[in-house]
Amino acid sequence: MEDSSQKKEHKPVIGISIGDINGIGPEVVIKALNDNRILRHLTPVIYADGRIISFYRKQLNLQNFNYNQTKSIDKIQDRKVNVINLNEQNVEVTPGKGTKEGGDYALLSLRKCLEDLKGGKIQAMVTAPLSKELVQSEEFNFPGHTEFLTQEDGAKDSLMFLVAEELRVGVVTGHIPLKDVSKKLTDKLLRQKLELMIKSLKKDFGIKKPRVAIMGLNPHAGENGLLGDEEEKVIIPVLNDLRNKGNLVFGPFPSDGFFGSNQYRSYDGILAMYHDQGLIPFKNIAFSNGVNFTAGLSFIRTSPDHGTAFNLAGKNEADETSLRSAI
Repeated sequence: MEDSSQKKEHKPVIGISIGDINGIGPEVVIKALNDNRILRHLTPVIYADGRIISFYRKQLNLQNFNYNQTKSIDKIQDRKVNVINLNEQNVEVTPGKGTKEGGDYALLSLRKCLEDLKGGKIQAMVTAPLSKELVQSEEFNFPGHTEFLTQEDGAKDSLMFLVAEELRVGVVTGHIPLKDVSKKLTDKLLRQKLELMIKSLKKDFGIKKPRVAIMGLNPHAGENGLLGDEEEKVIIPVLNDLRNKGNLVFGPFPSDGFFGSNQYRSYDGILAMYHDQGLIPFKNIAFSNGVNFTAGLSFIRTSPDHGTAFNLAGKNEADETSLRSAI
């Protein structure tokens, strides 16, 4: 019989990029990790700076929030919150006021977290929100985290997947202007995203035969071509082909009626054609505990389903539930 004292519990090491230091990212990270019960299940590593964490700890009046500060991932400690110091420079923290310095720091945190993830030092990454505008540079010319991480991973494709318990919503076209959605929606793209969703539901969520609902692009799902022909020309042919291959795919459904009548409860996954078509109903249903999961990458990446919320930063009003769910 194996001596129980010789057993060593394996807990995943989870890296957390701090996001924009002037948004609510640091606040929700500290609040989420202030619950010591989370340390029973994982070892968290925040990529930031002790001075930044100390600043927000004081702002939030959480003086009992303790952490191990180190310069190296090899020096982290179990059963503690760990902070990897990114540099020795003093970074100015101005809660509620976005700055280029804050955007640059968010990218530095993200890159260091990704470096340790690729190096096998951490098992997954959680990304606190950054400002898509302030992070833009020659080094980061992407609409958001998802596109950046997809390229850095060398993945063929990825899927923005919003998850809250049994509700799972993906989007085909992601972070692009609404006026470009119709021309971006092709047979090839829809097929890629739908097949990726089905694969993720099987692999990541353990659903052997997932039922997937697909939204139409136009009002009333096109009304048989009266209100647009993308359903007839693109969506329906792809669905028919995947059905013939044994997949349980349904639609296209008018998005308003589909969510308004609670039809979403009957499906394992829902694929929306564009960003707001999927995220508006998702956040209306599950805003506080929703998680953004990037399917299709070689590693696990999650994030809260909210942004930097500069208007709430520094006021101790941000809800950490979504960030905790992401962790």
